[in-house]
Amino acid sequence: MKALRLASGTTALLSLLFAGLAAAGPFTTEARLATTTSVENSGLLAHLLPRFEQNRGIRVAVLPVGSGQALELAARGDVDAVLTHAPSLEEEALARGTVVEPRVVMENEFLLVGPPSDPAQVRNTNDIAKALAAIARHEALFVSRGDHSGTHMTELELWRAAGVRPHGPWYLEGGHGMGPTLTMAAERQAYTLTDRATFLTYRNLKGLEILVRNHPPLKNVYRAMLARPERRPQATWRAAREFVEWLVSPVGQTAIAAFRINGEAVFTPAATSAP
Repeated sequence: MKALRLASGTTALLSLLFAGLAAAGPFTTEARLATTTSVENSGLLAHLLPRFEQNRGIRVAVLPVGSGQALELAARGDVDAVLTHAPSLEEEALARGTVVEPRVVMENEFLLVGPPSDPAQVRNTNDIAKALAAIARHEALFVSRGDHSGTHMTELELWRAAGVRPHGPWYLEGGHGMGPTLTMAAERQAYTLTDRATFLTYRNLKGLEILVRNHPPLKNVYRAMLARPERRPQATWRAAREFVEWLVSPVGQTAIAAFRINGEAVFTPAATSAP
């Protein structure tokens, strides 16, 4: 499913979208989840949701968007829960009280990928910020998500760490999810920042390879949070809460650990025993 860019005032449209996502089945209720595109693109949710839904009788309707958009949907009361990976945006939302009950679910890592020709000569650098500084010096093409997602926020933090304000014809803002961003980078022979899971999903794209892995790894942490309960129907909010509790339970964490892309584990369970 492609990521959607949603403007404010889209409650009616969202109702239609979620209605289209619903499937017939023995479900007692349905919870609405807005999730970062990397979780959807990687196939993780397709792996997890049948295990939860068939056991609990709860349908989880998923809307893949950037983390920033997911948090906005929760603030408006359009979804029951979010699964995001944008720590600064999450902390802002928690401080405003628009989401509650944060739970760390899992993590993987961010990578810098680019063309095999490596025009900025960053291959095997162990510091992504330094690699970005080299890309800027060479004015080598770089594709940014540009969508207020968790990956985009991390990218901007890395540019700041590099002491660079990216701009100019070499810096391209796609405004898309991770999958289309990787496709655009491959087509343009450009660099981009990606999460490991989505890159492995798109690894057959010609023209991109992993060039820089940060040392220590640049962690990409995913948290699940609930919308404020008064903003959502009680039954769907409780269903979403049950799903979040399942994600961080031993059963859910084991299911996450078992997920593979081409035989490789891509998400590390990271739930703690307490919220």
